[in-house]
Amino acid sequence: MQRRKLRPREGWQRIVEEQGLVWHTQDGKPYWDESATYVFTLKQIETLEAAAERCHELFLKAGDHLAKRPEKLARFGIPDWAIDAVLAEWKRDRPALDYGRFDFGWNGSGEPKLFEYNCDTPTSMLEAGVVQWQWKEEVFPAHDQFTSLHEKLIDRWRYMARDLGGRVWVTHHADDLHEDTVTATYMRDLAEQAGLETRAILIERIGLDAEGRLVDEEDYLITALFKLYPWEWIVAEDYGREIVRRMDATLWLEPIWKMLWSNKAILPLLYELEPKHPNLLPAGWDAASVGPRHVVKPILAREGANVRIVEDGRETSRSDGPYGAFGQVYQQFYDVPEFDGAYPALGVWTVGGEVAGLGIREGGRITADDARFVPHIIEG
Repeated sequence: MQRRKLRPREGWQRIVEEQGLVWHTQDGKPYWDESATYVFTLKQIETLEAAAERCHELFLKAGDHLAKRPEKLARFGIPDWAIDAVLAEWKRDRPALDYGRFDFGWNGSGEPKLFEYNCDTPTSMLEAGVVQWQWKEEVFPAHDQFTSLHEKLIDRWRYMARDLGGRVWVTHHADDLHEDTVTATYMRDLAEQAGLETRAILIERIGLDAEGRLVDEEDYLITALFKLYPWEWIVAEDYGREIVRRMDATLWLEPIWKMLWSNKAILPLLYELEPKHPNLLPAGWDAASVGPRHVVKPILAREGANVRIVEDGRETSRSDGPYGAFGQVYQQFYDVPEFDGAYPALGVWTVGGEVAGLGIREGGRITADDARFVPHIIEG
């Protein structure tokens, strides 16, 4: 695993904008950063693939475990009145995209170590599935890349089309940075390429009819909804109870059972189930269970907020944010390799349980919202 410096393409901003990535710069600095590339061997890519496949199987095991032992959900911060619906949807196994991004730390040898799983509202799909591939085709046409996310998502939408009745609504929050807008627009385009009719609506404009069912601005019943809006936010809304009560009226993508997987409270459970798993770091509910070098994470958070790194009793890094009131988990610290002052997090995508590509974000020791997306190639 290497990081090579490169000269960015002339006019790269215009190029990626034409590919849909209008959010490519933040605070005057590139978010899409092609001034470097990470280089992997085919064997290293196969190691990452195998790690993601094993982790997906482990998350399935954890979901079944929680369905049989719902008392363990007390630490997940899920409202008591929503737990039955979460477990009922897990057992029903209705159609889902079942997509997500396993974030690993790795130095290129041994086994990658799982940091967390982003599978309710993951972002950076367009970058991973389209923009870095087009960059590779232009800059390194003779090389390969670990990227099949675009094709696998289209196939998954096509696979679910009949269950969706041929139509799906796509919603997100109106975000100032437009990251959610880019992701939701990309997902809508994928669904249309799969033959679905799509309708876009901001989540703030979704309403409830007299029977408590979801309707759009024209009062059409929303029968299937892809939402880029976390379930923990939905259940906290004034209408959260009504949505959970009428779960059958709308097919949610992703389903409410993603509250099990996307919650970092699952990390101690995973380690409890398989403490010798090659891709797991020790995780628990206190520092004593993971050792003197550890990371403290809120069970519900976004973009690396409210994370602390502690080494031998001394806090060496921290990030601020609005999630400090949530419960915390402790995870053993992993030494991510440093490249020119940057620390990469390797995001391996899966769709329907199948590996689908790699996206790399690099930044400080805590991967926060200012982390850059850096493309990769396979060599050797």
